[in-house]
Amino acid sequence: MRLEPFSQSEPLTIGVELELQLVNTHDYDLAPYAEDMLRLMGKIDLPGSVVPEMTSGMIEISTGVCHSWSEALGQLSQIRDALVKCADKLNIAVVGGGTHPFQQWHQRRIYDKPRFHELSALYGYLTKQFTIFGQHVHVGCPDADSALYTLHCMSRYIPHFIALAASSPYVQGHDTAFDSARLNSVFAFPLSGRAPCLLTWAEFEAYFEKMTRTGVVKSMKDFYWDIRPKPEYGTIEVRVFDTPLTVERAAALAGYVQSLAAWFQAEHPFTPTEDDYLVYSYNRFQACRFGLEAVYVDPPTGEHMPLREHMLSTMKQLAPYAEKCEATEALGLLQAEVNDNRNDARRLRERQGQERLLGEVIRQAASRFRGK
Repeated sequence: MRLEPFSQSEPLTIGVELELQLVNTHDYDLAPYAEDMLRLMGKIDLPGSVVPEMTSGMIEISTGVCHSWSEALGQLSQIRDALVKCADKLNIAVVGGGTHPFQQWHQRRIYDKPRFHELSALYGYLTKQFTIFGQHVHVGCPDADSALYTLHCMSRYIPHFIALAASSPYVQGHDTAFDSARLNSVFAFPLSGRAPCLLTWAEFEAYFEKMTRTGVVKSMKDFYWDIRPKPEYGTIEVRVFDTPLTVERAAALAGYVQSLAAWFQAEHPFTPTEDDYLVYSYNRFQACRFGLEAVYVDPPTGEHMPLREHMLSTMKQLAPYAEKCEATEALGLLQAEVNDNRNDARRLRERQGQERLLGEVIRQAASRFRGK
């Protein structure tokens, strides 16, 4: 099986996908209302799309192709408002966050779609444990080789993305001590992790052909990499973000990805190598476990530093590229949160510290998602 050609896209355009929780308004546990939500949402003319996800207590929304974080925010806000109205009709609520704090995986129902049933047959209980909620950001690349270059440059900044978006400290009623416990569920899948360090599309096509010959891979969807090329869209897709508690934060994170890509594609500031990945798993673990308080190991030098320090210096360096992408405000929002040392995982822990009741934490998170 051959890999499909890399499509042309407008460089630095962005698209955002968000996986969202559907909860009842009694105890705020997950509720199997995806089919009803899709039926109601299908009657509304909206940008992007609304589609089912693996289990029936979740739903995925996505924007169309956007040129700026503010355009993405406009589309996400429009979809969010429609979701809230439909949820109110069903007496349920929509919530952000990377995990539901106390849902029990064995109670989940696989959404009735052939691909989801195929995955359930293959992966067993892992499929229901995949009731986790992430944000994916697509960024347009001028050609296939540029996409691979951008992907491997972006890999150095995976800890930034994890720490900024972390919103999954609780799993099955317990504080995991991780800021992003969601990614531990992703790591269980055999084709997760990082893409092979290949910098030309010809090399990548050869790799894909070898993988399909093994029978393990049938399409790019079978790779659960942290970042993967999406040749049908002409993009790369960054997949490590937990779903934030608000669409404003989701759009700001997309603006950060866009600004980084603008820097890489304009300046080619470094050449990625396989040695960059020597510290990749360690950096990723640090960000998942400690969030904004993680240690970051610089791939080319081996220098250890606070992740927050690396993030702030990167944001300063990105200022002219953010300006060109109209993302200055987005970076400003994220920079303020880095300075305050406060991501969504910390917000959820603060709420639980005050309320001592995870159902109430989810109720407040649902209110926050509404934009009020």
